[in-house]
Amino acid sequence: MNNPASPLRIGSLELASPVVLAPMAGITNVAFRTLCRELEIARAGSVSGLYVCEMVTARALVERQPATLHMTTFGPTETPRSLQLYTVDPETTYRAAKMIVDENMADHIDMNFGCPVPKVTRKGGGAALPYKRTLFGRIVAAAVRACEGTDVPVTVKFRVGIDDANHTHLDAGRIAAAEGAAAVALHARTAAQRYSGSADWNEIARLKEHVTDVPVLGNGDIFAAADAVRMMAETGCDGVVVGRGCLGRPWLFAELSAALAGRPEPVPPTLGEVAVIVARHAELLADHHGEDKGLRELRKHVSWYLRGFPAGSDLRVALALVSSLAELDDLLAQLDPTIAFPKDAEGPRGRQGSPGNVALPEGWLDDPEDCLVPAGADLMHSGG
Repeated sequence: MNNPASPLRIGSLELASPVVLAPMAGITNVAFRTLCRELEIARAGSVSGLYVCEMVTARALVERQPATLHMTTFGPTETPRSLQLYTVDPETTYRAAKMIVDENMADHIDMNFGCPVPKVTRKGGGAALPYKRTLFGRIVAAAVRACEGTDVPVTVKFRVGIDDANHTHLDAGRIAAAEGAAAVALHARTAAQRYSGSADWNEIARLKEHVTDVPVLGNGDIFAAADAVRMMAETGCDGVVVGRGCLGRPWLFAELSAALAGRPEPVPPTLGEVAVIVARHAELLADHHGEDKGLRELRKHVSWYLRGFPAGSDLRVALALVSSLAELDDLLAQLDPTIAFPKDAEGPRGRQGSPGNVALPEGWLDDPEDCLVPAGADLMHSGG
């Protein structure tokens, strides 16, 4: 059994378990977060970490776009409420963060500077932006200034850099802490890697050595509770951020909570228990989106839930096309409830893709001190 991990303090927030659910577009809506929290309560007896909503665009939030406001929905008992902003402009950042605190929309603001998607980096957003050190610092400072006098902490998530020739994480961590960020999180890949290959946990250790006055969280390749324990032991990081590892495994947070508290991990669910979890996920999605859209949203989760289980190709196809709660119940009833959680279900999951050159605005690398706001980089839709 492991020695218990220390609680994680992020500004005014104290988390019993140093685990954060990473925002994922189309995944970490109120339905998924509620499911993760319910399963942690049921299987580990606690809700101990931080569950972050899907990324929302600061400009879309300020403009009160209905789809973006819908994404900021939190459950009636959800606390702390954590909202992630994508932003490129200090002024819009301030307005969005001020709106969040003035209207009591969330208890924590995270800022995303890690997105490697070409449509984002091509305009200077996401993982491209920390290269512009002055602009990056002004954006973080704007969010912190908007939250002054409140209990809402601001945190910042970023990658190692643009590519192997342009690492930005040490500067980004130093600047974010200096501007008042309450914690920083590092996805230990470059933008060029996207989600391919292996995360370089050594860079998390380097950041932890470099940033000593606020917590440093590590992200990348945590697919089991043992991975989180090992990351914290090897890097000295103060907490872990989990993304793709929980796809089709919303009960992972119960396992993480137990392992990091030094308790035995709960036994993974049988196929029958997974079927109950899928049905609950569908019910929550239907509550949030309506039954038609909710079931369409569920479809992408099906292959993750059934990974490694013997389910038959016809049943898998039918589940991937499911369109109503009643139909879902009929299909789930065809699964063998006695099958234990398979070894084949462990390991990496979710998108991986291939590394590639990072699309950047023309001349982006010429002057890291240039603080001109990149044109059109804040027009992307919320969610990534």
